[in-house]
Amino acid sequence: MQSLKSILYLASGILFGLFVAALVWVVVRSPSGEAVILRPPPTEKPIIIYITGAVPRPGVYALPKDARMQDAISAAGGFLAEADKTQINLAALLEDGQQLDIPYIEGGSPVLGTPVPEVETSTTELININIAPLEELDTLPGIGPTTAQKIIDYREQNGPFVSTEDIINVSGIGPGTYERIKDLITVGP
Repeated sequence: MQSLKSILYLASGILFGLFVAALVWVVVRSPSGEAVILRPPPTEKPIIIYITGAVPRPGVYALPKDARMQDAISAAGGFLAEADKTQINLAALLEDGQQLDIPYIEGGSPVLGTPVPEVETSTTELININIAPLEELDTLPGIGPTTAQKIIDYREQNGPFVSTEDIINVSGIGPGTYERIKDLITVGP
């Protein structure tokens, strides 16, 4: 009987040891399969709008899908003093491809500032706004050293100007300034 008990203890000890070994093997083994890669949620495609009229920087802007009229006007630099704000619904939801024309008040003018005498371009060397240094840009009417630096910064960040009118996209240059300098500048050969 004693020997049967010894065999049972020995068998139960072996089974317990096998159970512990299997448990350790399950816990310690490397996980199988592929790692889960967490990706950021997809961002919605922006809408593209074209804003013209009584704003300092008319042009094409990319805005979030749920953008409102106020967002577009802010992107274009806000209202000019001559803007007729009574006809604008600032809460209006914008659509992709929409053109916004901000009206001028009656008697308002899309050209700012005082008239500048005509410049004889045949005798004046045009300034290439894509390569001109700060000192040369500073000679343009209405362009000081700060705005000249903004022109340089803009072309370094956004690439060369495609047309002379693109200079309106530079902060501090509006349609009035453009009208004064358009016959003095070029974008290249």
